[in-house]
Amino acid sequence: MQPVNNFIILNIREYLRDDNRKLGENKLYQLLSEFSCPLNLDVERFLKRQSIEFAKKHQAVTYLVLSSEDAELLGYFSITIKPLVVKASPFSNTVKRKLARFSEIEQGEQTYNLAAYLIAQLGKNDNSRGRNRITGKELLEAAIRQIQVMQYQAGGMVVFVETDNNEKLLSFYEGYGFKQFDTRQAAPKETSSHKLVQLLRLL
Repeated sequence: MQPVNNFIILNIREYLRDDNRKLGENKLYQLLSEFSCPLNLDVERFLKRQSIEFAKKHQAVTYLVLSSEDAELLGYFSITIKPLVVKASPFSNTVKRKLARFSEIEQGEQTYNLAAYLIAQLGKNDNSRGRNRITGKELLEAAIRQIQVMQYQAGGMVVFVETDNNEKLLSFYEGYGFKQFDTRQAAPKETSSHKLVQLLRLL
């Protein structure tokens, strides 16, 4: 559990530890049930239906952002490590040199193959008690600080996100140093698929 400013960052694995009798999976489900994100139901669905199983299977770890005043759930983010192929063309020579330090270069394709930290989910709680108590900036900064802790312990220099091709979302991430480098097709939902924009920044 890490206090940061007015927030507490809590890894959901703390609830799942066998030796932690104060918490437990039932209490975790109860806490997650308080999360609401009507503007992005995928963000809400992941937290409530998938985050626990992903943590158990080591696919991704979810961190809850709680108020240090009353322990209200204000938001969350999920982090995992993914292989990444980065096209060289969008970046300056300085960034290319840094990418080359910790990646395999495909000269013919002009791409870098590397492992990177993915902020897989990022969402604010919009229920009546959590609404407007944390900003998107504060939530993203909390996620990046957590990745920097992981970087100190295990290395790595790249964090990336994948987001809908939405001008407001792209502007938000670009305002914090992320740069677009590619797109990919998201898995179909029911009968349709959509494009995700990939953005990265160096740590």
